[in-house]
Amino acid sequence: MFLKQLFLAICAGAFGLLSSAGVFTVLASVGLIPRFAGKMHVASKVFALEEAVIFGTLTGSFFSVYAKYGRIGAFILENELLGADTATIWRLIGTLILIISGFFAGIFVGCLAFAIAEMLDSIPIFARRMGFRHGLGIAISAAAFGKLVGSIFYFVRGI
Repeated sequence: MFLKQLFLAICAGAFGLLSSAGVFTVLASVGLIPRFAGKMHVASKVFALEEAVIFGTLTGSFFSVYAKYGRIGAFILENELLGADTATIWRLIGTLILIISGFFAGIFVGCLAFAIAEMLDSIPIFARRMGFRHGLGIAISAAAFGKLVGSIFYFVRGI
């Protein structure tokens, strides 16, 4: 039983590292963080922006796995920390937090989508320079088919 749990822990850590490496690779390859720094005129603080992205990802991952530690609202409501009207005040604060975080998440996703769209323009140039004239459609179709099979396997097996 211990070996099974140890194996699962090692697999979970490895898969988490792989998925986070993929996310950070996409962010680095499209140059999203340096572009944000350039648009905000804080290019000297690009490392602080990168650290903020990493910190946000780690924080989100932590609260995704250990959700019971992120239930601040339930703690405030149970202990009535804001007085008699705690529920009303906390709903207003929660709504405001959701609006602000949704706004910034939308900006981030929109910028990421535009950066990926710009990066997609480079695929035909790369294919021409590599001499990959025939079979590009087959390669893209094979990648899409692999994603399809993986998704079906994931949902059928309930992994």
